[in-house]
Amino acid sequence: MKSIYGIIKKPLITEKGSKLKENQNKIVLQVSPDANKIEIKDAVEAVFKVKVDEVRTMVFKGKRKRMGARQGVRSDWKKAVVTLKEGQTVEYLEGVK
Repeated sequence: MKSIYGIIKKPLITEKGSKLKENQNKIVLQVSPDANKIEIKDAVEAVFKVKVDEVRTMVFKGKRKRMGARQGVRSDWKKAVVTLKEGQTVEYLEGVK
């Protein structure tokens, strides 16, 4: 069994994510690459104490990056867009400047 804090890595705070949160009641999170939708749903409900309606996931492959003469690869990562049920909200980083 995975820890709920091992499944959710961090919230992705971007312009697009902020608009989704305000207009469509969705939150965007970076999650563990091996987590499935059911585990993500259970973790979000446990951590944020809200009801989840839907979870959509996207997998991003790591980019190749050059560091001088050497070439490396960034890690693969997974993004989840979680739709909350009507009337539910998550208040993270509200009012932070």
